[in-house]
Amino acid sequence: MTLALIAALLVFAGVVTAVVCFALAAVAPASLLAERLRDLSSAPVAPRQSLRQPLRDRLQRALAPFAKALPHSLAEVSQTRLWLVQAGYREERHVNAYFGLRALSAFVALAFMLGSGIGFRSPWLMIGVPALAFFLPRFFLKRRISKRQQRIRLALPDALDLTVICVEAGISLDQAIQRVGTELQYAHPDLSEELRLVSLETRAGKPRSEALRNLATRTGVNDVRQLVAVLIQTDRFGTGVTQALRIHSDALRTERRQRAEEQAAKLNVKMLPYLVVFVFPALLVVVFGPAALQSLRILVNR
Repeated sequence: MTLALIAALLVFAGVVTAVVCFALAAVAPASLLAERLRDLSSAPVAPRQSLRQPLRDRLQRALAPFAKALPHSLAEVSQTRLWLVQAGYREERHVNAYFGLRALSAFVALAFMLGSGIGFRSPWLMIGVPALAFFLPRFFLKRRISKRQQRIRLALPDALDLTVICVEAGISLDQAIQRVGTELQYAHPDLSEELRLVSLETRAGKPRSEALRNLATRTGVNDVRQLVAVLIQTDRFGTGVTQALRIHSDALRTERRQRAEEQAAKLNVKMLPYLVVFVFPALLVVVFGPAALQSLRILVNR
């Protein structure tokens, strides 16, 4: 009974002490006790952030020797940087990571061919497999660029409609671009990011025409290039922006519908090889199979 009473008193004293400490910290947030409690409460979050950053640094340091293993010309580096920007990778470290990944893929493929012994039996595989692994990152990069450009192309008419509404409401074109970039953040994040970059460049002091040309270069979409040309011409000649944007939006929707009709017209031709290879043989077996078996049975009985 005495031990139970002592344990209850200790628990009560601990609870009271904790409540008093938190109350003092709330009343005096600048005190040493409040600072110590904040340090203790934020301690579990710090290791998680400190572990994430070194992991990325270790990956960059691991790919850096592979990136420097092969020589690259300035034209190739510039073209690769443009491709990475069009794919959504804007930082300088992405260029080194891309070249390092290509060299690492080729090295791993060559090591596999030598280690498994397949390369000694076939010199063509010794050359072809590492070459394929070397060009594989570029293939995935091109696919990512194509998908991102498709998303931007589909989001452009909606962005133009919002821009027309904003300009008709009385705000300037620069503010309309900034507002549209904010509004499309969740529906079309790729185009929203590009429009916000245009807004940042104009606020930093770049001319609007240069910021719009940079937009066309970063995206690589023909529809965006046409839109940039329309906006630059309207700004140069002083014509109405609203009417030009509305006409261009209607033209983009018409072009998108025509592109969809073109893809639908090509569907029959694209399905023909699959029908010949997979559907027609099974259909022939189902239709002529029983008749062939019956004819074979009659011939055998004779």
